[in-house]
Amino acid sequence: VLLGIGASLIAHALGFGQVRPDYQVAYVGEDPLPDGTAAAIESAFAALGVDLNGDGQVVAWLNQYPTGNGDLQLAASSQVTLMADVLDGESYFFLLEDPKQFQQDYQALCLLDGTLPENPSDAEGTFLPWTACPVLAGAELGEYSYHLMGETVTGSSDELVSGLYLARRGFWTEKTSPYPAGCEALWNELTKGAAG
Repeated sequence: VLLGIGASLIAHALGFGQVRPDYQVAYVGEDPLPDGTAAAIESAFAALGVDLNGDGQVVAWLNQYPTGNGDLQLAASSQVTLMADVLDGESYFFLLEDPKQFQQDYQALCLLDGTLPENPSDAEGTFLPWTACPVLAGAELGEYSYHLMGETVTGSSDELVSGLYLARRGFWTEKTSPYPAGCEALWNELTKGAAG
């Protein structure tokens, strides 16, 4: 029994049997996205990607950082986890409701061509509307559905994300995200034909 427990702990520590993402996307907006919308976004990114970590599957994770819509506790928690994400370089891609405010707060985005902005607080030229990217605009994310106070709320995921902006991570130090070349290749796929 002890041997089995020890083997399980070692396997968990080494990540055996755990799904590891090839790509990570950070969503920053007022309210969290519905589960169905988040899953559809993950599928859309994964469908254009490749297996970067060699585990035989292509996986994209959407990390959600809602700003709370007046909920100070949620906002503070999201801010802490988002800062950790930015510092660790976990998410390469960003889906943002307000890219200008995000860049002022975190100074994490690069320009669309991959270079760094002269002024790290300036978001000009660092983002594209979701709807300006033909690949994303044509992804057909389907419907979402969730229960709220005894009511079922449904809607179009495509409409929900149409107000978001796509951006990518800039690196001011030698530390980069996992698989930077693979992430850049996916960026090129996502923004192919984009009107910037």
